[in-house]
Amino acid sequence: MSATETPGGGPAGFPYKLVATDLDGTLLRSDDTVSARTRDALAAATATGAAHLVVTGRSVAWTRHILDDLGYDGLAVCGQGAQLYHAGEHRLLTSVTLDRQLAGLALSKIEAEIGPLALAASRDGLDGEVLLGPGYRTHGDGPESANPLPYVPFSDPAALWAAPLNKVYIQHPGLDDDSLAEVARRVAGDLVGVVMAGAGIVEILPLGLTKATGLSLAARRLKATAAQTIAFGDMPNDIPMFGWAGHGVAMENAHTALKAVADEVTASNNADGIAVVLERLLAG
Repeated sequence: MSATETPGGGPAGFPYKLVATDLDGTLLRSDDTVSARTRDALAAATATGAAHLVVTGRSVAWTRHILDDLGYDGLAVCGQGAQLYHAGEHRLLTSVTLDRQLAGLALSKIEAEIGPLALAASRDGLDGEVLLGPGYRTHGDGPESANPLPYVPFSDPAALWAAPLNKVYIQHPGLDDDSLAEVARRVAGDLVGVVMAGAGIVEILPLGLTKATGLSLAARRLKATAAQTIAFGDMPNDIPMFGWAGHGVAMENAHTALKAVADEVTASNNADGIAVVLERLLAG
């Protein structure tokens, strides 16, 4: 063990080498800002030699402006683990796309079970467009952000499959998010991944892809292990990330499913929950 490491493998004065934070509902407050207290706590953690890694369900195109506003220049895991992005270089390092034939089959199976779905989709690439289909409700996070980025409406179903996609979003007029995700997973979970990532956000992903996929890839690049990683999140799509990381912290505003598997629950995103934990750890 070097003189700059603690017995737990992290930098001196701080027990972790990697601080992984979700964005919406976690690092970002409800007004899409990061408090000065949280910024200071993250700066103090990185000053010890730890790295801060953003891990978000948002695609790169829907994340870049936030990272630029934050002055964030490190790696970011985007698109539920599909994309590894270098914010400082504005460069997409890796990207996993959805098999459109499998996705189409999955949607057919889900609709055969519960009837028509409203659809949206995120195209691949640094500037990947967000497509919005008829009836898709724009509220919450992702393509339905409180401060929405431009999206491209479509009415012809063929437009959905015209270019590579990272994910497809689904909504149902009669089912809540948890129920929709459960049905989709039950009838099509052998073809695609299904996650509930926020209010009104149920996503169809490449099978086996999770935030843990991208987090582990980024951690290897940053020379950090799972045991040396602390992760913060608020939604069921963060469950695999908590399963991979050495310590998982759910926000007070988190979904009950994430709280159930968290190592601890901190204050809400609007009450500097990340800072509360980091300050305690930095104080020893």
